[in-house]
Amino acid sequence: MTAKAILNATALALLLAAAPAFSSDTLLVPDRVWTGDDGVAHTGWAVLVHDEHIAAVGPVHSLQIPAGNTRIELRGTTLIPGLMDIHSHVFLHPYNETLWNDQVLKEAEAYRVLEAAEHARATLLAGFTTLRDLGTEGAGYGDVSIKRAIEDGLIPGPRMFIATRAIVATDSYGPGPKGFRPDLDLPQGGQPVSGVDAMLAAVREQIGHGADWVKLYVDYRWTNDGDSHPTFTLAEIKAAVELAHAAGKPVAVHAATDAGMRLAIAAGVDSIEHGDGGSPETFALMKQHGIAYLPTLTAAEAYAQYFEHHQAGQAPTPRMQQAAQAFRYALAAGVTIGCGSDVGVFAHGTNWREVEWMARLGMSNTQALQAATVTDARILRKAGELGRIATGYDADLVAVAGDPLADLRAIEHVAFVMKAGRIYKQPATP
Repeated sequence: MTAKAILNATALALLLAAAPAFSSDTLLVPDRVWTGDDGVAHTGWAVLVHDEHIAAVGPVHSLQIPAGNTRIELRGTTLIPGLMDIHSHVFLHPYNETLWNDQVLKEAEAYRVLEAAEHARATLLAGFTTLRDLGTEGAGYGDVSIKRAIEDGLIPGPRMFIATRAIVATDSYGPGPKGFRPDLDLPQGGQPVSGVDAMLAAVREQIGHGADWVKLYVDYRWTNDGDSHPTFTLAEIKAAVELAHAAGKPVAVHAATDAGMRLAIAAGVDSIEHGDGGSPETFALMKQHGIAYLPTLTAAEAYAQYFEHHQAGQAPTPRMQQAAQAFRYALAAGVTIGCGSDVGVFAHGTNWREVEWMARLGMSNTQALQAATVTDARILRKAGELGRIATGYDADLVAVAGDPLADLRAIEHVAFVMKAGRIYKQPATP
């Protein structure tokens, strides 16, 4: 055996030794089970998992439990569906650690991939078993490799739905061009395009490389006044949407202005992210057209903390107030609101902050939890597979200390994590 073969065999042995526990039949016995269907946490219930799927759920005495199963007692916990955050950036880390420009310009892509792997691990262990990642922010197609490494079992992480590079209008995103020498050819945080033909080429390229979603920035701060303005024409956005939909891929858009949101609605997009400047009339249009909303409330709070000296407990800044008002408009209009936080702007593994913000601004605890489970699953077109504890669903299950329907802060304290039937975190045995 060659030295290289010995090294490969050793690495494989170490990987298998570190692999999470797996059992073909596992009985999970918590204090309560919340299935995601309503506002009831069922006491005395248990969940039977066979291989990667939920085999049965209900009162423990009513379940037909196979002999030789692995029984896991989860005392003091509520078992809930795996949580989801469907606006994330695993290639970013908080801007009070490193500014966005410096992450894109100074951190090598290989280093950012290693960071992303650690961010994925932290996310999974925090009970978030599914992410939609909306752009690598200058790290190319690195998310394709992160997704594959998770699926192949090389690294722990959530299920990933990816958008690869994201599409931006020429000279509208960053880094630059403002603030830099005009003769510099800077790496970009997205794929810049101008015109319908270039837009179509970018959509084809990104889907061809593995994008599950197409992400567009339909407005941004690209003019000299510092305010956000639309960056694409309706024809450009419609061309992207029509091509993506023809390929079976949905379209998410960054839109912070009412004008940008209306362009996105007219073009037939599938989700709008941020929406801080949306009017009640525009959210009513979103409801009419069945477009989902991901409010990214925690990002607004994080920006205020980093750049406006905001501290927890203080009065919200104007930007936070605007984001909160948009959320309330959407809630009043009956828009489908999912959990999407823009994590990466703030620390990975603290995604629960978004769920708590939604409850703080008007959702019940049940509604906020459903936004991060059944609603996100529906937005992802995975309503029959993810987001609920029900027979036949994928076994993505999380146990939290206490009852989150009574005290939502319970989701900050994750005792057990299972994804696709594999255990990644569990209480220590006494």
